[in-house]
Amino acid sequence: MKISVALCTYNGAKYVEEQLSSILRQSLLPSEIVISDDGSTDETLDIIESFWSQKNESFPRAAEVSLTVIKNSLSLGVTKNFEQALLACRHPILALSDQDDIWQPDKLEKLVPLFEEDPKLLFIFTDSRLVDAAGKPLGITSFQALVVSEAERNAVTSGNAREVFLRRNLATGATALLRRNLLDIATPFPSEWVHDEWLALVASFAGQVHMSDECLIDYRQHGNNQIGMKKPGLRHYVGRLVFPRTARNARLFARAQAMNSHPYFLNDQGDAQKAAAGKLAHERARQELPGQRFKRLKYVLKEKRTGRYDTYGLGLQDVVRDLIQPV
Repeated sequence: MKISVALCTYNGAKYVEEQLSSILRQSLLPSEIVISDDGSTDETLDIIESFWSQKNESFPRAAEVSLTVIKNSLSLGVTKNFEQALLACRHPILALSDQDDIWQPDKLEKLVPLFEEDPKLLFIFTDSRLVDAAGKPLGITSFQALVVSEAERNAVTSGNAREVFLRRNLATGATALLRRNLLDIATPFPSEWVHDEWLALVASFAGQVHMSDECLIDYRQHGNNQIGMKKPGLRHYVGRLVFPRTARNARLFARAQAMNSHPYFLNDQGDAQKAAAGKLAHERARQELPGQRFKRLKYVLKEKRTGRYDTYGLGLQDVVRDLIQPV
């Protein structure tokens, strides 16, 4: 099964060569790398060109790996930039790549055969080791930072990944692989969603999702990540309760609207359409809660009795949040 790598860049001059090196060091090489640059103003593109022109000296096995570079004159943003890169890929298996991470040499060798074993498998994501700007391990993995529960692991591994992804995202795109035909139903990516969580959600309804606890990349945290990660502490959880709710709930409602109106969920006659409608109803109820806290209680309890806080949200956490957060 031939593999394409979709790599998105934006002002990644400091790290992109190291990431390209880790891709060309794979024991199972991809057939092509597609880079979509979102209007870099540093030396990112020059570094890529220079590296690629000399790659055969350091990576003779990679002589047949092709490179396509797409240059955006106007920024698309992370979601649409990845959509562009993925659609430009030609091969059946696609691997997502950030510009600033480092792949373990056996990443593709370990994951690609899983697609051959299970024709229904559409999406794979793994754990990752968090490292600092210099590549030094931070002593934590992405699953630990996300506080992935045993119940969530069991749901994904038992074929019920949709139960998890309807509530929250666990998939870090930098670790992910997918079948190219997932794009046939997942595109266009809604701008309200991040590409990795959208792909994982659609895949969980359209086929199977595989989750691996193995750390197959170093996920670099350097302060300029478009989407970073760290382990939540007490300040994080307290911050959730004091952070104003208006903008966040408007964003969640917009995401539910986008899901409900997307062709895949709109045209489905089964579980996907019902789930999208339920999530929209839940986020609409939360969006319409009164601004004054003492007036919210009866509406929150009414929504709690529908079961939608548990199906489409974080259960008691969101109940408390909706009761306490200021406008």
